Amino acid sequence: MRPLTSQPSLAEQVCEQILSEIAGGRLAENTRLIQDDIAKTLGVSRQPVQQALLLLRNQGFLRDAPGRGLVVAPIDLDFVRDLYELRAVTEGLACRLAAERGVAKAKKSGPKLIEEGRKAEVEGSVSKLIAADMKFHEFLYEISGNSLIKETTQPYWVHLRRFMGEVLMRDETPRRIWDQHEAILQAVIRGNPDKAEELGRAHIAKAASIYISRLERKKQGLTQPLEKAS
Repeated sequence: MRPLTSQPSLAEQVCEQILSEIAGGRLAENTRLIQDDIAKTLGVSRQPVQQALLLLRNQGFLRDAPGRGLVVAPIDLDFVRDLYELRAVTEGLACRLAAERGVAKAKKSGPKLIEEGRKAEVEGSVSKLIAADMKFHEFLYEISGNSLIKETTQPYWVHLRRFMGEVLMRDETPRRIWDQHEAILQAVIRGNPDKAEELGRAHIAKAASIYISRLERKKQGLTQPLEKAS
């Protein structure tokens, strides 16, 4: 047997590149993906590209195109609702447990995560904002002391990246998100589980409301801008 390695395979790297393009809005719905073009752009053979495309199709990010090939799949509204409903519950639980069990870790490491998020906000980089957001929430899962929270949510983060990318490219959303993150962290640091859970649930519910509203309007063909959320 070969020694195991933690290094990502070429197919995984290609998959990550394509997913980043989708999450960042650079590959829109129904965009056709050409294996040869991707392989040439990334400087790899067709095999890892083919493997990556099949994986993304199985995960629901791509779908078969008319005739042949693959296109970026439209986002399913029902799936979005279901996912955010589940996430609101798990996020609230993570915040509650973090305030009960992880106060010391929150005080020590939490402010640095907020600082990183604010920096990404100033830079206006969607990829950095998504990475910082994921890091903050994974930190809450870690200090909650319940390993099943991260294990349960992990399979869905790949989809959440796409939804977050859409939300983060709008209005003043990044600033509001990090204001909410900071409020959650402060509730955890103060050891207030009720407030932490309330803020955690509200944070996810607000993100879901904004995104689902925009998605509904997009599917209805409406183009006029929404009012900014307060």
